[in-house]
Amino acid sequence: MTALKRTPLYDAHQRLGARMIEFGGFELPVQYTSIREEHCAVREAAGLFDASHMGRIEFEGAAAIAAADGLFSRNLAGLEPGRVQYGLLCNETGGVVDDITCYRVSEESVFWCVNASNIEKDHRWILDHVASATGVHNASDETGLLALQGPASAAILSRVGAPDAAALRRFRFARMQVADCPAFVSRTGYTGADGFEIYLNSDNLPQVFEALLGEGEPLGLLPAGLGARDTLRLEAALPLYGHELDDETSPLAAGLERFVDLEVGGFIGADAIARDRDAGLDRRLVGFVLEERGVARAGCVVARAGETIGRVTSGGPSPTLGKSIGLAYVPVGVTEPGSGFQVVVRDRALQARVVETPFV
Repeated sequence: MTALKRTPLYDAHQRLGARMIEFGGFELPVQYTSIREEHCAVREAAGLFDASHMGRIEFEGAAAIAAADGLFSRNLAGLEPGRVQYGLLCNETGGVVDDITCYRVSEESVFWCVNASNIEKDHRWILDHVASATGVHNASDETGLLALQGPASAAILSRVGAPDAAALRRFRFARMQVADCPAFVSRTGYTGADGFEIYLNSDNLPQVFEALLGEGEPLGLLPAGLGARDTLRLEAALPLYGHELDDETSPLAAGLERFVDLEVGGFIGADAIARDRDAGLDRRLVGFVLEERGVARAGCVVARAGETIGRVTSGGPSPTLGKSIGLAYVPVGVTEPGSGFQVVVRDRALQARVVETPFV
């Protein structure tokens, strides 16, 4: 059995009493106090996540942008340095290899933040599909990542010597000092709340983590684990690779059309996705709310008139709404808000209703 990887903050998580679980090949905190408390801290003040399990793959050199552009679902040639784009790596049949964020560092440099479980897969995919002369480097083991999320995040960063973070616009990033350590700081917010991502040398991760906790505590900051990260992203109806996205699923079915530049094309999978668009889809991802007491979880059957029509991809209680919510792929005829179906929870068929997303 392969030993689980640990981030440089493992000792800090232990000291803080975190409950640890396996995720993406790493041993990571799922919660410190309670998922609800950490979730609410992000919505009302701030939460600090160790996201160092995420991977970082760099492209450097004169051919870097062209090489990355041939794999990424969006047009990188027009992306200015200092900007971030969310997009997809797709295979030849139009399925999703991974969903990533792309950082344009300079005219000859970008890096991709990739999902933890896909680091080696993505790295191999890139090397298999770009010229051998392209400067591709997997910097995942050298890089730490903290996600500081919530309305108090900018004020907390100011208290640790990074006041310029407050001036960053959404999907922008800049180099700055955070707690006296050099970092890339971006403002994207996977939780659906305002927030920042802080990329650091792994050796500097403990120093910055402790500084943020210390300065943030008076403003309501809590360390937060994977449990709150999942409930927050579910309320924002953001996809999770391996749940809403995989190698067999078209980004169109997942509702990610705006992150696929078919007009420009040229990336791997573009032709297959265009064919899917022209032929029409037979299923789409929807958000739903349970109208009866119960909790929908990933894998639950979705049924209508006694017939299985899909499965829940993500689900759970929403601390903000006080309801059970979820995402599911269903036939296109059942995707309009207000459409009804049943979700089978522990052999009980519970009534559910399609709603607009994001939920919050």
